[in-house]
Amino acid sequence: MLREMRNYRLLWAGGLILLLGFAAAALCLGQYRIAPAAVLRALAGAPGVPPNDRTVIFKVRLPRILLAMLAGCGMAVSGATFQSLFSNPLATPDTLGTANGASFGAALGLLLGLPALGVQLFALVFGIAAVALVFLVTAEGGSGRRSMMMVILAGMVISALFSALVSLIKYAADPQDTLPAITFWLMGSLSGTTFRSLLFGAPLIMAGTLLLWLLRFRMNTLSLSEDEARSLGLNLPLVRGLVIGASAAVTAAVVSLCGVIGWVGLLVPHLVRMAVGNDNRRIIPASMVAGALFLLVVDTAARCAAKAEIPVSILTSVIGAPLFILLLRKTGGIRA
Repeated sequence: MLREMRNYRLLWAGGLILLLGFAAAALCLGQYRIAPAAVLRALAGAPGVPPNDRTVIFKVRLPRILLAMLAGCGMAVSGATFQSLFSNPLATPDTLGTANGASFGAALGLLLGLPALGVQLFALVFGIAAVALVFLVTAEGGSGRRSMMMVILAGMVISALFSALVSLIKYAADPQDTLPAITFWLMGSLSGTTFRSLLFGAPLIMAGTLLLWLLRFRMNTLSLSEDEARSLGLNLPLVRGLVIGASAAVTAAVVSLCGVIGWVGLLVPHLVRMAVGNDNRRIIPASMVAGALFLLVVDTAARCAAKAEIPVSILTSVIGAPLFILLLRKTGGIRA
């Protein structure tokens, strides 16, 4: 216990310092290099910064860095929450079909020729609608009572349904224009992020993540039966509903802003759990910092590794899969 608490403090404090340091470094890195002194002067509002440097810092890199940290934080926390809620080490933020629902919404928006904000709105609405469908399907006789197994199975079905609808959209799309746009969007990318697009989805990510952080003291009891939870004075259906709703909202908002980015919500919580133990009071805050740092590093590598930017979801998969295999080899199996 003492070792896990020490690891938690080191991970939280050290991760936060690394996150801030790497965010500052990311402002300098890229195909267009900017001197650290110029970055500091631009952030301080001092004169003498070249207009091109100022434009790249404030209109290109700063919103992208903020989105990388928000998205990584939100997906890691959502993944840790679902792994605890369903007692399943393979649970991810898309367990209930949120990402596939949002993908269908974005693909439909692109097919209809909507502007960027319209595509984001469609993705957000359909991502939340996917979870609403899961709740609707799993309600027993209108009583609102649900078993977690039914929720998982319904989520798999709804996810498969929206995946099929995405394939249908791609089949109907213009192969010369619309289909490449849909395919690239589904790969996941943080390019093109602006403060205007951040204002659309960032508040929902922050609100959902904050709610999950506030509920972290209750998450250790989510695997209890309703009778056991009631004996402890806990309204288990309400807490489960709040946790699922907040996680789904965060996932839908992230996907609406940057497409589908895998492995963050699966890999990061496992790495954190190995370091700090199974207590959600430590896992949730540590996952916030570790997820933000992981996606920021990967996104910076994606835009610096080659002249043509690599979709960030490709790098998360290339990095995540081998790391997950190493974790399995080291632990002989990972427990949620």
